[in-house]
Formats: sequence, structure tokens, C-alpha cells
Amino acid sequence: MQRGTAYCGPACRANSAPLGPPDPADTVLLLESVEGKRQRGAYGKPQCGNHKAELWNSQAGHAICCRDVYTVEESPPGLSLSPEITEVDSTLVERLGQRLLPWMDRLSQEQLNPSIYVGLRLSSLQAGAKEAHYLHSLKLSYQQSLLRPASNKDDNDSEAKPSMGQLALYLLALRANCEFIGGRKGDRLVSQLKRFLEDEKRAIGHNHQGHPRTSYYQYSLGILALCVHQKRVHDSVVGKLLYAVEHKPHLLQDHVSVDTMAMAGMAFSCLELSNLNPKQRNRINLALKRVQEKILKAQTPEGYFGNVYSTPLALQLLMGSLRPSVELGTACLKAKAALQASLQHKTFQNPLMISQLLPVLNQKSYVDLISPDCQAPRALLEPALETPPQAKVPKFIDVLLKVSGISPSYRHSVSVPAGSSLEDILKNAQEHGRFRFRTQASLSGPFLTSVLGRKAGEREFWQVLRDPDTPLQQGIADYRPKDGETIELRLVGW
Repeated sequence: MQRGTAYCGPACRANSAPLGPPDPADTVLLLESVEGKRQRGAYGKPQCGNHKAELWNSQAGHAICCRDVYTVEESPPGLSLSPEITEVDSTLVERLGQRLLPWMDRLSQEQLNPSIYVGLRLSSLQAGAKEAHYLHSLKLSYQQSLLRPASNKDDNDSEAKPSMGQLALYLLALRANCEFIGGRKGDRLVSQLKRFLEDEKRAIGHNHQGHPRTSYYQYSLGILALCVHQKRVHDSVVGKLLYAVEHKPHLLQDHVSVDTMAMAGMAFSCLELSNLNPKQRNRINLALKRVQEKILKAQTPEGYFGNVYSTPLALQLLMGSLRPSVELGTACLKAKAALQASLQHKTFQNPLMISQLLPVLNQKSYVDLISPDCQAPRALLEPALETPPQAKVPKFIDVLLKVSGISPSYRHSVSVPAGSSLEDILKNAQEHGRFRFRTQASLSGPFLTSVLGRKAGEREFWQVLRDPDTPLQQGIADYRPKDGETIELRLVGW
């Protein structure tokens, strides 16, 4: 008997007329119920006229209308077509979640991070009352900053408001609490996000020769956030992202692009399942297939997609694929093994990266926010027990700091305590010499905006490298250089 898969999205409807018992020759199906909860052991004969199928629901005994039925061949013995990740050591997962707890006590507008809330809600862990308090703080902060009237007297008013990506993550946080955005305030937030997307669409241009003012990552995230709230965006907005995936190879060149492709893929997955842009359906299907292929090609010999930090988002996309294959299942198992090794080495410290990984370890993705399960049991996190550090004389290390891409260049050795972050080293250099730098806060931590008085322009950024010419995978607050290491800050264009 052939295995198959049917996915019924939010638009499905149940027919109240019961069907007869399933025929033994019928295709075995895994289907998504109207409420969005998976039910195994359902049966049915696909009748795909007008993209619908009548399926026998073994639990409810009703016919369910689906837009499409996806079938796959039986997997060969010993191999699974499923891209699911097998269970990871619960102790490692708990330690990962514990690293988020201190961040949930940081409630300033600059440090509030909706991704932390989303990650926990899609994980197997919970923070108890702290979760509700954190969501309340998010609501107060985002509504006050985004909905207050603009002031002509405050030139920094626009800078203080959350970015498009932050607003999109805030909408995901609401959906993670099973809330649909609505009401007067909610409609205004939706309108703001749609305006952001329209502004980005205009920046890209009618002939697609321009670029988003932010990034295609934030553009994709904005579409995804509106989609999970069942808010339709114009076909032309979706079309810009489709064109970028179809025609812009620079989206596929490095680990940052794996993140971007994964987020674009999740936006397409949501649009495909929700059928909010039916005229774009064929292009969305093809683009989703292309994204999946490109991410699989980006897998490293170690198993990562791009690198260790881009792998969680890639797995969020691939695990929810409606196009399972032996290649996909094998690639995901290899990535899971690499991630488990990284957990044992405490690689994940940044709260944004942790919040993207936790759903993967619970077989979830942002696309599951179409129909979140807010009643699923989750283990209560307890703060990690810390052993008091023993008093000892700190060891110092020397790091060579270089600046290139501007004139005059800079080269200076900095002595700092071992274990100092790169941000600490930059601060030390600023306090004891002519070095100057400025940063801007982001959800992934501070990033460089100005070095030695030279601010990065519209199509420029300050790249951070370590010898020999290796771009850092971590931010300046997370990376800890070793003794004798050379760090270079290089102004580059893109």
C-alpha cells in the first residue's frame, strides 16, 4: 500500500455528512484537521477536481475539503522520507532554555525581543508566569512606540520605533499566544507592516534593479507574519520576493543567504497552505521547491546548512516540507547530529539564535503559527544553579585590532582579561587610545555602524573578520577572541 500525505490548511471545511467506512485499498494519509492538529491513521481516495479532495477522517467521520493532496512513494527499507528530527537529550534542551530566562528579565524597549517569546511558545519548555509578564511588556512597548503620534519636535522619533522585522516578530508572538491581531490598534499595526512592505517594494523598483532598504530577510518575515494572521498582502509584494528567489543569485552565496532563503521559504509555505494569493500559486510552488533545493546544496560536510547559526531556520523550513524525499530526510538527520554536537559544546549563547533553535528541537516551525497548539504540555523551566566563581588572578590575552577600507588605517594591540568579548575589546581600545566606534542595537545584539568616525553608507557595512580573512559567524557581543588573534574591521560595499 502506498504512503501519502494530505495537508489541509486553515481554509478547510468539514462536511457534516458522515462517509462510509474506508476501503482497505484506499491510500493511507497523514492529514491536518480543520483545527490544525495532526491526525494519523486517516484514509481516503483523492478526488482532486478544482484542487479539492474528499478524505475519510477516521476520528471525526467527516469529509474534509483540501486544496491539494501530496503523495509520495514508499520509502526504501531503512530510510525515512520524513525530515523530522529525532529526540534530542532533554537535559541539553533544558540548559538551552535556561539561557533565555535572564533575558526575560530585561524589559527595556531596546532589549525586549519578541523572538524569545515565540521560541519558547513553540518549544517543549515554558517559563511560567514570566512568559505572560513578558508578553504583557511586549504589548505595552510595541503599541506605545508604534501607535504614538509622530512628533515634529523629536527628530529621533522614527529611529526609536521598532523595525519592520521587529514588528513582524511581534505579530508572530501574538499568534504564538493563539491571538489573532484585530481591533482598532491591531488594524493599525497591520497597516504599518503593509506600508513597510510597500515601501520596500518601491525601493526594489518596477524593474527589480533596486534593493530593499532593510533586507529580503525582513521582507520575507513581514509576509510570513501577516500570513499567519490570515492577512493578505498584494500579489505585487509577493511577486518581488518570488522574483528575488528566481533571479537573484546573490541570495544564495553565503550563510546569511541560507537564513534569507529559509525565511523566504517559510513565507512561501504559509502562502501555499493558506492560499491567500491564488493567482501566484504556481510560482509559489516552484519557488518553494527551488528554495529547498538550494538550501540542501548549501549543506556543509559537517552537516550544517550554511553554518551552525543558519541551520535552525533552515531546519524549520525543511522539517515542514510537503515534498519529502530520501535526500531531505538524510540531510535533516545529518544536520540534527551536527546541532546536537554543538549543544554539547555550548555553541548557542545568543538569545535570538537560541529562540530559532528551540522550535526545531520540538518539531515545530514558524509556519505552525498558522494554527498553534496553545494547550500542548510544556516542561517548566527552573533557573540554572550557578556555582560561585573561585577568586583567582585573571589571565590576560593580547589581541591585534586592525581597521581597513578607510584612510588612515589603524593597527593596535589590546590587552584584556581572557574571556572578554570582542565588544569589550573595542571598548578597551576606545578608552585607551584614538580608536572610536559606535553600534546600533538589534535583536541579535549590537552591530557596528561607525568605526574611527566613518559611518557605513547605505550600501556599505563594517565586516568583522579574524585572520586569515575569515568573516565572524557571531556578533561582537558574543565572539570571544583567543590570545594572539588578529581581528580586522573592514568597510565593504554590497
